[in-house]
Amino acid sequence: MSEPTYRPVRYRVDELRDGFVAALPLAPGVMAFGLVYGLASRQAGLMAWQSWLMSLTVFAGAAQFAALQVWATATAGQIVLLALVVNLRYLLLGASVAPHVRELSWGRKAFAAFMLSDESYALAMARYASGRGSVAYLLGANFGLYVQWALASLGGAALATAMPELTPYRLDLVFPLAFLGLLGPMLNDRIDLAVAAVAGAAAWAAASLLAGSWHILIAGLGGGALGAVLERRWKRF
Repeated sequence: MSEPTYRPVRYRVDELRDGFVAALPLAPGVMAFGLVYGLASRQAGLMAWQSWLMSLTVFAGAAQFAALQVWATATAGQIVLLALVVNLRYLLLGASVAPHVRELSWGRKAFAAFMLSDESYALAMARYASGRGSVAYLLGANFGLYVQWALASLGGAALATAMPELTPYRLDLVFPLAFLGLLGPMLNDRIDLAVAAVAGAAAWAAASLLAGSWHILIAGLGGGALGAVLERRWKRF
């Protein structure tokens, strides 16, 4: 079988700029979330440089918050598995973007996949739907969100270093509140509600019976499996 050939892809500077600029209105929310992550990471025991390195190399807010929640009790393998479960949705996002980046080399596809976020995906797909989408616009939006997240998480970690005693601020509430904030807008129909309810019940039951952080993995895997079954059996409304 012959190796696939890739045509050179030229990136227009104006389209890169347009993607970057399109991400700017999202900055307040991203910056606030990143700032909280930076503060919470210091409370979880990470050094400021470790917190920032995680943002630069993982770039997945929900997975990073999930990792912090179990940082002190889980093994490295459990944390990696938890991050994979939390980020499974990117399989669907990547499959949706794939037709638009077919001409890229594997290296560039991998780079675009690493930089992809929920927000930049939404911006890029809306642009493609309008008939004006491009890889350059996608990369510009990706980079815009990446910069925002990196700066905000660094700022949060630096602030926590300047204020080492954070216990009075009850940042332990950040994790459940952050995930409730992420969950709320996603509950759009009975499938979403059923999955959320069963995952929550599974997490509660597992936490009561098992030591460590297995309840998070059980809830994630169980909820995902239930969602896959219900998608086949129920019609969304």
